[in-house]
Amino acid sequence: MAGCGRKDAKPDADKPPAKTGPMTLATAAKGDWRSPADRARDVWRHPVESLEFWGLKPGQTVVEFWPGAGWYTDILAPYLAATGGKLYAASLQTNLPDDPAAKAAVEEYQRKLADKKKLYGDVVVTAFGPTSGPVAPAGSADLVLFLRNLHNWMAAGLAEKAFREALIALKPGGVLGVEEHRGEPGRVQDLLAADGYVQQAYVIEMARETGFVLAGESEINANPKDTKDHPFGVWTLPPTRLSAPRGEPAEPGFDHAKYDAIGESDRMTLKFVKPR
Repeated sequence: MAGCGRKDAKPDADKPPAKTGPMTLATAAKGDWRSPADRARDVWRHPVESLEFWGLKPGQTVVEFWPGAGWYTDILAPYLAATGGKLYAASLQTNLPDDPAAKAAVEEYQRKLADKKKLYGDVVVTAFGPTSGPVAPAGSADLVLFLRNLHNWMAAGLAEKAFREALIALKPGGVLGVEEHRGEPGRVQDLLAADGYVQQAYVIEMARETGFVLAGESEINANPKDTKDHPFGVWTLPPTRLSAPRGEPAEPGFDHAKYDAIGESDRMTLKFVKPR
């Protein structure tokens, strides 16, 4: 859940990009504050194309649910800070007695933001979890993002709450952008998404039941090589590359070659709108 880790940035990474023109998503994605490992994943996650599909514009207010270590924050926050926008990061809820690791993860994320405040701007860190309050002021957001987290919320019984909180936070006409591991069509959806995959039709139905209207579907993040039948679920694939069930020691002799050749998972990229 904490997402992809980051290596320490260069000493001057707090500086915005050189003033060669206005900040664009492309310049934000190329920023040298992003780790080489994070930038290497752009070929699979297509952040610029995805954000353009969801309609991100300069000066908007955005809510990113469960940003983890900040893979997308490293693009969103500098872009919004430079264009007069606002980012709310609805991180893990930290006051749950059965999840002490959440506090450490969120504190690390907050330190990262504070260490490079000139770059990231005034990111507002809120919370999303079983008993959390609003992720942002009601009716304030132009764009809310669910980025590869629906399977986690299904496992935790939080998926319906996530859609409700997104609807409340959005302005009328605002957009909910979803990126999620895409399950095989026609199969019975596991309500806990134990293998990490979720059927696209199931996501669309959950959104519609909450009150959203489907406004677009994209194949930006599709991967037809993903067979979706891996021994340790979607986490067998990069970047996680499990060689044993989650929580168990890695298997030393596991052959990753077949799964590395597939690359990252096949993902749906959906755009929903809050009715006016």
